[in-house]
Amino acid sequence: MQTTDKLMEYIQDSPSPYHAAAAAAARLEAAGFTRLEESAPWALSPGQCCYTTRNQSSLIAFRLPGGTPEGWRMTAAHSDSPTFYVKNDALEGDKRYVRLAVEGYGGMNCASWLDRPLTVAGRAVVRTPAGVEGRLVYLDRDLLTIPSLAIHQQRDVNRGHDYNAQKDMQPLYALGGGPSLTALLAEELGVDEGDILATDLVLCPRQAPVRIGPEGEFFQAPRIDDLGCAYATLEGFLSAKGTERFGQLYCLFDNEEVGSGTRQGAMSSFLPDVLTRIGEALGLSAQARRQALAGSLLLSADNGHAVHPNFPEKADPANRVYPNGGVVIKYSANQKYTTTGLTAGLFQAICQKAGVPVQVFANRADEPGGSTLGNLLGHQVSIPMVDIGMAQLAMHSAVETAGSRDPEYMARACAAFFQAEFTQTADGVYQF
Repeated sequence: MQTTDKLMEYIQDSPSPYHAAAAAAARLEAAGFTRLEESAPWALSPGQCCYTTRNQSSLIAFRLPGGTPEGWRMTAAHSDSPTFYVKNDALEGDKRYVRLAVEGYGGMNCASWLDRPLTVAGRAVVRTPAGVEGRLVYLDRDLLTIPSLAIHQQRDVNRGHDYNAQKDMQPLYALGGGPSLTALLAEELGVDEGDILATDLVLCPRQAPVRIGPEGEFFQAPRIDDLGCAYATLEGFLSAKGTERFGQLYCLFDNEEVGSGTRQGAMSSFLPDVLTRIGEALGLSAQARRQALAGSLLLSADNGHAVHPNFPEKADPANRVYPNGGVVIKYSANQKYTTTGLTAGLFQAICQKAGVPVQVFANRADEPGGSTLGNLLGHQVSIPMVDIGMAQLAMHSAVETAGSRDPEYMARACAAFFQAEFTQTADGVYQF
């Protein structure tokens, strides 16, 4: 379960999307990848390993083939999780209490955020002698809490509560006076308070990842959706060997939880921009680039709902997935997932060859469920895709639970996928 231990370290290193991208970049650089800036020219050669970032919260890495690319093996995961964003005019309160002003980000389980230690992490924009700079910041302390209302004052709370983000979910920061949040950020960054011009901060639970169960068969942590896939696909990418014919590409997008429609989201031009610049730098014709896309496959990696032990009826009677059951292949008749029988069969063949178990997920017919990265990426880059993930419990809770063996399964499946030399010989026909 070494992969799970490394994943838990990655989650601990990634309290915000900015930290998640930076932690991935650090692992890429340790493996010899070269950083490229979107604002600079790219000079590329076959076999080169590079990465670039956008908004400091999204990242794309690639390993070029030794020859002309005949196709791409791609994965996509996301760096963000449901949370609360800190408003720039952050503090509010009366003479007694000081609260942090926040607003919801994504579809979180509000009750799970109550009565637990919290802090803030993200990016502070700092004035420098040369201009402005976005700097990552994490206040590594038990700084905040969102106190619940005592049951004596809301007798019906256990019969369900409709949480209002403005009324119920504002964190308690201080009792009277005390230093401002900006002052704490300035102290952490070693800058003057007046040099902090703006912030992009999120709340994050302070609970560290832990193993649970008599044999450690589960692990519990914040942000398993989707840092579990973000890390496991990265490990698979880094452990794979390059090929002569097929390029390998790893994507980490921000803002999936709010629709992906940002400059750094899956619906942006980030991926097509990178592919275009690679093609131009390698001198590929437009026809060669389109031919390579037709011979590509992308794994959209985002977790799926495991059967709940207390609510088994919430799962489809036949298409049920469990922690430690293997990589989940997700289907949706209304195309919220991109999986087709053809792409699923191709991926299953790769997993079988690698000895990795797979399981199949579909929502109940009366619960359509949500969408993820793949069908949004398809608006920008039209290539065959399959939606995969790990089975987890308590998705979108402040702390989630998953199986300890599944990150290893995911990493092994992705490593085998990146190295798979299949070719599309005709529409609907693949050969290994």
